[in-house]
Amino acid sequence: MSNSSTTVLEPQKASLIGVKIERVDLPITGMTCAACARRIERKLSKAPGVASAGVNFATARATVEYDPDATGIVALIDAVKAAGFRVREFSDAGSGVSAEDSERVAREAEYKELRRKFWLAATLSLPVLLIAMSHGRISLLSSSGVNWLQLALVTPVVFYCGWQFYSGAWAAFRYREADMNTLIAVGTGTAYLYSVAATLFPGLFIAATNREMAGMGGMTPQAPVYFEAASVIIALILLGRLLELRARGRTSEAIRKLVGLQPKTARVIRDGSELDLPVEEVLPGDIVMVRPGEKIPVDGVVTDGASAVDESMLTGESLPVEKVAGAEVFGATINKTGAFSFSATKVGRDTVLQQIVRMVQDAQGSRPPIARLADQISGIFTPVVISIAIATFVVWFMTAPVEVRFVMALNTFVSVLIIACPCALGLATPTAVMVGTGRGAENGVLIKSGASLEIAHKLQTIVLDKTGTITRGYPALTDVLPVKDVEEDDLLRLVAATERKSEHPLGQAIVRGAEERNLKLSEVSGFNALAGHGVEATVEGRALLLGNAKLMAERGVALNGFEEHAARLAEDGKTPVYAAVDGQFSGLLAIADEIKPESKAAISAMQRMGLEVVMMTGDNRRTAEAVARLVGIDRVLAEVLPEDKAREVKRLQAEKKLVGMVGDGINDAPALAQADVGIAIGTGTDVAIEASDITLIRGDLRAVVTAISLSRATIRTIKQNLFWAFIYNIIGIPIAAGLLYPFTGWLLSPVIASAAMSLSSVSVVVNSLRLRRFHPQKLHRRGAERRKRGR
Repeated sequence: MSNSSTTVLEPQKASLIGVKIERVDLPITGMTCAACARRIERKLSKAPGVASAGVNFATARATVEYDPDATGIVALIDAVKAAGFRVREFSDAGSGVSAEDSERVAREAEYKELRRKFWLAATLSLPVLLIAMSHGRISLLSSSGVNWLQLALVTPVVFYCGWQFYSGAWAAFRYREADMNTLIAVGTGTAYLYSVAATLFPGLFIAATNREMAGMGGMTPQAPVYFEAASVIIALILLGRLLELRARGRTSEAIRKLVGLQPKTARVIRDGSELDLPVEEVLPGDIVMVRPGEKIPVDGVVTDGASAVDESMLTGESLPVEKVAGAEVFGATINKTGAFSFSATKVGRDTVLQQIVRMVQDAQGSRPPIARLADQISGIFTPVVISIAIATFVVWFMTAPVEVRFVMALNTFVSVLIIACPCALGLATPTAVMVGTGRGAENGVLIKSGASLEIAHKLQTIVLDKTGTITRGYPALTDVLPVKDVEEDDLLRLVAATERKSEHPLGQAIVRGAEERNLKLSEVSGFNALAGHGVEATVEGRALLLGNAKLMAERGVALNGFEEHAARLAEDGKTPVYAAVDGQFSGLLAIADEIKPESKAAISAMQRMGLEVVMMTGDNRRTAEAVARLVGIDRVLAEVLPEDKAREVKRLQAEKKLVGMVGDGINDAPALAQADVGIAIGTGTDVAIEASDITLIRGDLRAVVTAISLSRATIRTIKQNLFWAFIYNIIGIPIAAGLLYPFTGWLLSPVIASAAMSLSSVSVVVNSLRLRRFHPQKLHRRGAERRKRGR
């Protein structure tokens, strides 16, 4: 992984049509549903100097892009306050670790407060519920005394435990809007106020049936009260909110894991002294020491020593990476063996880890297009539900028997309001996006936005750049074929000694091949480069001639039938190099840009997913088709100039296909930008990564399979969530309105309605959390098993 793969993940500042745009994430408190998020979003979007604003209900975070010359963070916070909400204290600078810690502390405080309110509401509601269920059979108090007892128990539940719903409803009313709080406040408030009035002035509410019962049984007439509806509903909604908050906290677990990897201190050499400093105080250029088993605190370049470093937390690669002087190291990775020192290059929020954290936060805060439907519906949902509730009250009051019409009308009115709270609708998309993008980051796949996540699951064609994507990106020695009576290592030793003087990439590949075999290379004399043909030199007193077939022919060197071997190597995409010693042909060496060992399996997996795989390269057609044949690709676009790559992608799109482009070089950037989804290999260039929608931290094509599979799993989960959220309301509201009563005599209790509403929200979050079980290794294992079975 090169340093270049990290510099463009910084999303804090951008330039847009000549205007400097900055971005800030504001942690919001007080949101209870998607309607709250929309209200804040509209208020921020209308603020002067704001280019765009998005509010994510699941993350409780507003992401604002603004012109710093026209507005500032204080003004943005004031806009949030004007919408009726608050901004929690946050840090807009530094490493980002303290900000994450403060959010965790705030979530824990909110959870504790909700838990305290729930237990108080549950404790006070239980006797009220028992009284209601006894239907007057409790004789410890008079009937009027029972009502006064219920009033005493329920009042703290309404005005303390449930106050947040009433204050939220009032805030929405001030802005001529309605949200989830409105439904809860109107429903429980109506039940409570009616019951208070019936307790204070029972004579006004005594029904005809009560008079008959009093005359028949001598009982004191009693006005019906619904204290249990108000208190138990509040207790159940608090329980649902408590479970929801706990589950939502788990959706951001990937962020917490990443941030938790950052070590707290660093061992720095300053003025000849060894100091243990907080990691926030490390400066670029500081010399940092790392011992075996320790975490590397910041990014840097090794200056002394050597070791093997576990980079699995960044790349997902399980094997440690060897580090020597000049190698890059990254913060939060683990030093496994030797001790070494390095010069810090990136600290604080500039480290790879922090940039990954910010990219994941950006993706979690964005909304995919599929969320627009839920946004549009939830925008008109509450007013429609209130209208349905009022209509339900009127219908039952007019059609039900006189002695029970008010009871039935009130019950159905409250039930409709409570069961229709749109929490599940607001949580359906963001919770799945949060878990999906977080899981991707844990597996080395950085998805930049919700839109990219959604489009990726619809891709039909994947275009793969050859060099550096399918292949390693540099030439390597692949074959040594000596003539009879010549040892392979002897031939390679003489040829590599000759090529050590050459600057040609093919010659350097031969030298690396000899070094990998630990061959000792002799000194060379009389070295002469033959432009366009090869080289000649004297090694160990022997005359070496290396080059192409044309050079051999010009020097009169007979190839002894090795032409067939050379042709076969060329068909496989390899470059043959002919070697002659003392004027006699001695053998062939082959050099090629080797195919990555995982490329064929990854391409096979893409094809099994129903994707058309296309290879695009600037190489000659013969070499391109040889590589394509080896990895199982049928469609090849060869000899494509860098400036034509985007045009080729556009041509594929003209075939009515959604196209994904995978590449790593500067010349791939236009094609990555043109594609419906650009996927950059993280070992590539900054420009390629900046132009892409998805970044793969390591240069492994199997991560493309992971990205697309994760996209499909996430969108499938979102659709499941939206289905259950919609179907819940489509079925629940008519039942709450009493649709089944004429056929079954059954009415939905407001208490049952509140339990169902809470359960729907929790079920959506829990369904999203199933994405945490997504494992790309299982995908690769299943693919390998299919190949073994010959499928």
